[in-house]
Amino acid sequence: MTRIWNVYLSGEIHTDWREEIEKGCEAAGLPVEFSAPVTDHGASDDCGVAIMGEEPNKFWHDHKGAKLNAIRTRTLLGEADIVVVRFGDKYKQWNAAFDAGFAAALGLPLIVMHGADHQHALKEVDASALAVIETPEQVVHILEYVINGKLPG
Repeated sequence: MTRIWNVYLSGEIHTDWREEIEKGCEAAGLPVEFSAPVTDHGASDDCGVAIMGEEPNKFWHDHKGAKLNAIRTRTLLGEADIVVVRFGDKYKQWNAAFDAGFAAALGLPLIVMHGADHQHALKEVDASALAVIETPEQVVHILEYVINGKLPG
């Protein structure tokens, strides 16, 4: 029986990097299942008040949403075999840094993806990762190697 690897894809939600990894793994025939936080920005921000009621204070609005999102994040991240955290160029992704720290604290294999311009800001996050890369294609190559012992090309 083939092991199915559970890969949690955390971080930046404004590009298609998750889809690139999923397509690459499918094309390579890798036995991988993916999970992720809610990537609909509006739903993620407003889930708490949509379900539990309005909040006039923005702090409590965000607090309700963060707690509901944590149910999903903690569960799926905790069940992952490998965690990939992508830091994008456009926004400061504090939640992605939190997920990377959570994965590191759980002792989960962590792959961090970001451009060279984030190297200094993410040096502590990078130091806890088992791989620091820049592209979704590199994630696919890492998974191919880890799962099948196969190098690219």
